[in-house]
Amino acid sequence: MKIRFAAAALALGLAAASGAARADIYAFTDEHGTTHFSNVPSDTRFKLLIETPADAPAAVVTSPGHGVDWFARSAKFDATIDAAAKVNTLQPALVRAVIVVESGFNPRALSKKGAVGLMQLNPKTAKRYGVKDSYDPEQNIRAGAHYLKDLLTRFGSNLELALAAYNAGEDAVERYHRHVPPYPETMSYVPNVMRVYQKLTEQRHATST
Repeated sequence: MKIRFAAAALALGLAAASGAARADIYAFTDEHGTTHFSNVPSDTRFKLLIETPADAPAAVVTSPGHGVDWFARSAKFDATIDAAAKVNTLQPALVRAVIVVESGFNPRALSKKGAVGLMQLNPKTAKRYGVKDSYDPEQNIRAGAHYLKDLLTRFGSNLELALAAYNAGEDAVERYHRHVPPYPETMSYVPNVMRVYQKLTEQRHATST
């Protein structure tokens, strides 16, 4: 699935670096299946994905007044995500972050390249992990998490390389001497997942204290 992060993301990075209190993330998926992210919603289609309140720890938005409630929609997949993460010794927040960026929790998502479902499995990967129906959330998440774990193992637990391989393919990362391939989509994809992962991790810590 294609990913775009608006130029305003620079402000997000600068805000985080300077300790600024607010760094909301907005997103929408267009008619071509491309997911767009921004911390400055310049298009009316953007919906608040993750909110960092000005005077509180990071928090996930659950108010229906903000339009599409991404994480309420994800609740039905929580048990499957947690189980798949546990089996593969992954953080559930990481699996959720990949799903956010890949499909926005749409189990029927289909990219132009034929990637399918919540974790956007391509046919080759689905076959590799024994998936019979990529639209089935349980099979899709289980295989996607397993693949992500295998990529982390292959690339020495380097999360950025594992995510780059998830997006561009293992061979592409090897071809560029184990660096993130200089493909615009991949160079956006990796930091997008990392940002969402960080926000979800902060939210988990905030709610557990």
